[in-house]
Amino acid sequence: MDIELILVRLNKENPKKCSLTPLREEGRKGLRWFHCDFGDSIPVGEVTLLHPEGELLTPTDAHRPLLLVDSSWRDLPRVLNLVEGELHYRSLPQGLQTAYPRKSKIFEDPQNGLASIEALHAALWMLGERDDSLLNGYRWAKEWLDMNSELLGA
Repeated sequence: MDIELILVRLNKENPKKCSLTPLREEGRKGLRWFHCDFGDSIPVGEVTLLHPEGELLTPTDAHRPLLLVDSSWRDLPRVLNLVEGELHYRSLPQGLQTAYPRKSKIFEDPQNGLASIEALHAALWMLGERDDSLLNGYRWAKEWLDMNSELLGA
């Protein structure tokens, strides 16, 4: 994997529910992890931030590190306030469907919300570095690939 990946994870999130946990456990190289609490400072430099309100991600964004924030949707604005750097907001294509069974009893998840590992997998594919091995520890990998085969070119 040539693209540097920066993963920011809010400590209050349950690691058992985090779809990125298998990547951390396998010690995958090329990943820079920041575990943070509100009030922390996270220096990232100039990065491409995966965000639903950005322009569409394209291979021309591959020259910058890719930043993915793993938090609840309601906490995302507060987590982004902790990030210090030049952020280029980029999004994934509309129509991707999550295979992760989301069940918030308090808040409604956005229609285009994906599990963090799904978003990471799709982003790398968009940047020209599709890597299905990222999904090795993801319980719903087959469903994710099947549901999105047309958009992911599988």
